[in-house]
This record gives sequence, C-alpha cells and structure tokens, in this order.
Amino acid sequence: MALEIKVQRPAGPPGASFVTVQPIGKLDTETSPELERQLAVILAGPVTDVIFDLAQLRFLSSAGMRVFAAIRKTLMERGGQASFVNLQPQIELVFEVIKSLPGVAIYKDSADLDRYLALLQCNHPNR
Repeated sequence: MALEIKVQRPAGPPGASFVTVQPIGKLDTETSPELERQLAVILAGPVTDVIFDLAQLRFLSSAGMRVFAAIRKTLMERGGQASFVNLQPQIELVFEVIKSLPGVAIYKDSADLDRYLALLQCNHPNR
C-alpha cells in the first residue's frame, strides 16, 4: 500500500501559521521520504504548527516516527508544535511504545524495531 498525503491549509488569507497533514496508508521506510519532501515544502513557508490527522494511517514504522520527530524539532525551534489527532488503535500503540523507550536504544537497529512494531500492529484486533 502506498502513502497518499493530503494537506489542508486553513481558509482565509495566505500565510497562515498552521497546516493539517493527513497521511493515508503506510508510513514506513519506503514511503517516509515522500512525507519528508512534502513537509519540506510546507516548512519553506511561515508554518509554525502542523496537525497530523492520522485517522487513515494504517501502519507506522520507526522511519515514520523519525519523520515526526524531525518535524517536531523543527517546529519547536520556530516556537510551534506538531500535534497528532485521530490515532487508530494500532498507531496509538506505536506512539505508546516509542514514548516508553528509555533514552538508550534497546533494539539492534531500525530493522529490528520495525519488525517489533509490525508484529504489534499485525496482531492488533482492530487491524
């Protein structure tokens, strides 16, 4: 499954400081570069806040989480933030696992982490 990315800018005058980004499908090693490209275009403007609507995101790997972490850091440097809404249960589970990891990585590499995250999501009853 590919990744589709919808970007919604608020109605009104141009130059708004926030945008909503809705990734649809799978956000993984193959698809995360496309999200990074689209976010780079968005961040070329005056955007300080990005709302990620994850209602239609079906799978999230560590590569996708790295994209979210990078955008969060960039927005914080601008005085803004990244927000996440409408997380599906399997995606919420990934966010919980990532939040609970200590500062030191416990996985051999990102592929090892991706295997673990895939297993969690594949076994989730709402998949």
